[in-house]
This record gives sequence, structure tokens and C-alpha cells, in this order.
Amino acid sequence: MPDFPDLPALVLRAATQLIDAIQDGVVERGFTDVRPSHGFAFARISAGDATASDLADHLGVTKQAAGQLVDQLVERGYVTREPAPTDARARLLQLTDKGWACTRAADDAAREAVARWQQQLDPATFAALGTALRTVITPGGLRPSW
Repeated sequence: MPDFPDLPALVLRAATQLIDAIQDGVVERGFTDVRPSHGFAFARISAGDATASDLADHLGVTKQAAGQLVDQLVERGYVTREPAPTDARARLLQLTDKGWACTRAADDAAREAVARWQQQLDPATFAALGTALRTVITPGGLRPSW
């Protein structure tokens, strides 16, 4: 069995390359006031029933930090806070049309980045890469690795 001592660094570099490509693609599409951390917040908010506390848990940050991030997203027009139907104190976060447009821009940029990888690999190797990642990666939400 081959030994790949640099495999962890390669996987981390691939993730960094993908995040950078998505960020560049989002900016090219006119969303110049978002950062990758906002995209990870969008991923949780788009799943539904998210509060600032849920977002804090998802991002692995304090409730205060999540609240500040939500404030930024609300001020920039990406997110709204709506009263939660079951808890008068809680506010559910929802993406606005602008938030959904930014999310679609990120999805498009991600597809373009992966398409570049596909162009660099022969079809069998690209398919094997997908199969291998589906085998070893635990399914779950997208969150930053900080």
C-alpha cells in the first residue's frame, strides 16, 4: 500500500483552493462585500430554522461573534430576522433575494472550479476522486475548519 505523507496537506490545500475560487467567483459576480465565513453562514441559514445561536454552533464561534456576523448580513441586505413561531424571544434567520442570489453565485463558482479540476484529470481519475471522497468523507453541513 502506498504511503502518502503529504495527503493531509493536499486535502487541506484542495479545500483552500476551492474556497478561494468560490470567493473570487462571488466577487466577480458583484458580491464584493462577502467573505468565505458569510458563505458558511449562508449554508446553515439556507437549510432553514436557523437562529443566531444555531449559527454560532454551526460555525464554532461564540454567540456574540455569530450575532455580529448576522448584524453585518442584515445591514448588507443578505439576511432578515423574523419572529420564530414557537419562541417569542427567538428570531429566525432567512436569506433575502440578494442572499439567495449570492448563494447561487457561489454554487456557480464552485461548479466552475470543479470543472477546472475535471479538465486536468482523465475521466476515470476524476470519477475515482469523487468516489474516494464520497467513501471517506462523513456527510454533514458545510462549516469552516477554524
